[in-house]
Amino acid sequence: MADTGFLEPTKTTEDASDTRQGTGPRTADEVLDRVRKAVPVLRERAAEIERERQLPDDVVQLLKDAGAFRMTMPRSWGGPELTSVQQTEVIETLATGDTSAAWCAMIGSDTGLYSGYLEDSVARSMFADLDTVCAGFIAPAGRAERVPGGYRVNGRWPFGSGITHSDWVAAGCLVQDGGTVEQDPEAEGPHWRIVLLPTKDVQILDTWYTTGLAGSGSRDYEITDRFVPEEHTFHLLVPRREGPLHAMPDAHIRNIAGVPLGVARAALDHVRALAVGRIDRATGELWSKGYRVQTVVARAEMALGAARSAVYTSLERQWERLEAGETLTADERSATVLARYHAFHTARSVVSDLYDLLGGSAIYQRRSPLDRWMRDLNTICQHAATGDQNLQAAGDFLLNGNPPSKLMHW
Repeated sequence: MADTGFLEPTKTTEDASDTRQGTGPRTADEVLDRVRKAVPVLRERAAEIERERQLPDDVVQLLKDAGAFRMTMPRSWGGPELTSVQQTEVIETLATGDTSAAWCAMIGSDTGLYSGYLEDSVARSMFADLDTVCAGFIAPAGRAERVPGGYRVNGRWPFGSGITHSDWVAAGCLVQDGGTVEQDPEAEGPHWRIVLLPTKDVQILDTWYTTGLAGSGSRDYEITDRFVPEEHTFHLLVPRREGPLHAMPDAHIRNIAGVPLGVARAALDHVRALAVGRIDRATGELWSKGYRVQTVVARAEMALGAARSAVYTSLERQWERLEAGETLTADERSATVLARYHAFHTARSVVSDLYDLLGGSAIYQRRSPLDRWMRDLNTICQHAATGDQNLQAAGDFLLNGNPPSKLMHW
């Protein structure tokens, strides 16, 4: 995989004097080095991860030791505080080992982002361990009724990726007062607030039986009449910590494109390795000498390279502008969204072409990882960040200047 290079991390006014980081990595280079070393293990365990429908405990520990969950923890706490570009490369690397592990790392690394929306003393208490893992669904699927000191929360949420190994759960709610939904104090529409509570306080439902991404443990969960104090809640448009890491409501989704990019990279490397020694039964020639094989591989590299470049280029531009305190233009905001959408669908197209190239040998789960990769990509392409509504919103924004809804992944 080509090296994109790293942008310098955001400068902070505090030194990394907090000693809670233990033996975990404190720089982007350290995280990436450990993640690369974890990839062979993830490849060996991929079938088991899928079979168990969640990450085994030792795989979770492997990701913690690599620093995958602490990527966005602030440097003032001793965390690495990776940029969006750095996070994406870490996730992309993990995805070359196992899709579900990369997905869970992508979700779990949001813990540091959530800490930036809370009072620092509260966040330090909640996330005393820099490798603390949050899971959950932040769209407003539940309700939070105002009560003295906080909220009484009820509801059911889907897609709790990583909830089986999480410490805290995030849950998006519409705020109610006396049974009436409040109007949002920050934006037009109903008041959308995210609550955080310990995983032990939610009921996890065994719903995750899927075609792909099976090992992510993305189960539904329910919360019944639980009190959540005000200080454990936040509004996605009101971060307390300054800087590009927390700017705009898309901060939690910027690194997601690393997953499809890494899966497609693994598939291409797999087929290229096969082509070196495989013999075409009809002609007796090496596969690598065949016109069709050469064309499919070249076209796949071309498509994946272009999609990858768009993702990293748009993220770098976005970060530079936000770090300088500048407002993104409609074109710049749309660029990251369109690159993200394109990465998912291009990766699926690339792996589909490689799947067809291998023919019947690709369909056997125990013989070919392409079967799992194809199913994983079909599943992750159903994520809201990859839906056509993002294209429509981008087109409306670019042509008419209408910014997308805050509920979208922008």
